[in-house]
Amino acid sequence: MAVYRTVMVGTDGSESSFAAVEGAARLAAACGAELVITCAYAPMRGPELALAKDQLGPEAYQVVGSVPAEDTLRTARDRALAQGVANVRSVAVQDEPVGALVQVARECSADLLVVGNRGLRSIAGRILGSVPADVARKAGIDVLIVHTT
Repeated sequence: MAVYRTVMVGTDGSESSFAAVEGAARLAAACGAELVITCAYAPMRGPELALAKDQLGPEAYQVVGSVPAEDTLRTARDRALAQGVANVRSVAVQDEPVGALVQVARECSADLLVVGNRGLRSIAGRILGSVPADVARKAGIDVLIVHTT
């Protein structure tokens, strides 16, 4: 097996995804690879956004744009650095998770994509598809599914 130069990992801010970030960071550190952490987001629109603005008041900025993704990436970066990885980059992408992960993996020339296993064995995952299974089918690069649940 070749040594990985760029390891990419997706996070949605859940504890499960942060466990995947930590696993990817340990692997990147061991390989001397760059770690790219990606978070997909979809800002609220229409009536859903109006309701959130009503209820959140001055905190409404959190549901418009990429602010929640940036907060998630900051936390993920801190957790990755704690695992000893030296070179970390983070990317927020407005897209659905699978498309965002595949797109960023191509753009950053990742040779390994790491995701957590959440949703892989669920009934919804079997019927609707799951991020880990869909990424493994679509990525076109090595995919490591980390046991996080």
